[in-house]
Amino acid sequence: MSQAFISNNLQLVRRMISEFISNSDSISASRFSLLSATLDSEQTFLFVTATHFSPRPFFGFSWEKRPEILFSSILLSQNFVVSTEEQLNRALDLMRRLPPQQIEKNLSDLIDLVPELCEDLLSSVDQPLKIARDKREGKDYLLCDYNRDGDSYRSPWSNTYEPALEDGTLPTDRLRRLEVEANAAFDQYRQMYFEGGVSSVYLWDLDHGFAGVILIKRAGDGARNIKGCWDSIHVIEVQEKSTGRSAHYKLTSTVMLWLQTSRPGSGTMNLGGSLTRQMEQDGTVSEPTSHIVNMGRLVEDMENKIRHTLNEIYFGKTKDIVNGLRSIQPLADQKQKQAFSEDLANALQKRQGKSDP
Repeated sequence: MSQAFISNNLQLVRRMISEFISNSDSISASRFSLLSATLDSEQTFLFVTATHFSPRPFFGFSWEKRPEILFSSILLSQNFVVSTEEQLNRALDLMRRLPPQQIEKNLSDLIDLVPELCEDLLSSVDQPLKIARDKREGKDYLLCDYNRDGDSYRSPWSNTYEPALEDGTLPTDRLRRLEVEANAAFDQYRQMYFEGGVSSVYLWDLDHGFAGVILIKRAGDGARNIKGCWDSIHVIEVQEKSTGRSAHYKLTSTVMLWLQTSRPGSGTMNLGGSLTRQMEQDGTVSEPTSHIVNMGRLVEDMENKIRHTLNEIYFGKTKDIVNGLRSIQPLADQKQKQAFSEDLANALQKRQGKSDP
């Protein structure tokens, strides 16, 4: 593929953006966002996506209900990427920068663009948790890859698959007893910290111990025109030592958070993102339930750290930016206050000069 062809594609995308803006009612980043468009001699990184389209067609395209990836989005095209690994890295980097509430749509678009990355993307990208109802126990539980077998999902409450599956994978009796107690413990943890939502714990055997996943989902009720959702996925690996009195715990936690406010005075604001962190720690094991205590401490500490990071980075930084862009006091009052401060400083300097011998 020639450099001239690449340049023409880049120019075409820029023309399409200009045409779209000129045909739109207003220029808004939420209506059309150019995630990245750079060009050099070695690699091309070009990806265009839209969150809202004008109903008017241009350049022969009619953009309707579903946002589409443009034909000129050549970031992941086979002709422009050297290796599959590079394709996957760029796709994952792109997914980390897109709104978490649109992960399913964006992931589907990427898979349509690069079908050969389907399996890698589905296994690497954490998606928002979905809720199902255990009809036998009358309780909600969360769906993920760790409790899925084929097209069926296992409930942690009844230990059965829905739809029914005869040869579905089930934990051993020892691990099932631990799973039941873990679900009860984290159900209380969820109620104390989140005051609602749904939690689920799934465990499975390993060669030298076991592994599990702790899932928590808390969605907002939409009160006061505020929507949002917290999804946390904690995958933990437990390696039991030969002595049987201690174990090594490796925790990988991912939290996806998004908020949306819509008010007449301020308009619509979207805030979202995800964080992934890891932690390893040894713990004492005196009885099987000690694993629940150790895992609970790890998850609690990790969520507190992530919650603090989200509060400082997302909310704190956003507040600083908004405060820097907007001033409550009129400009004239600020200038008057600044002039008064300068006059006061000059007067103090003059008085200090007179008092010096």
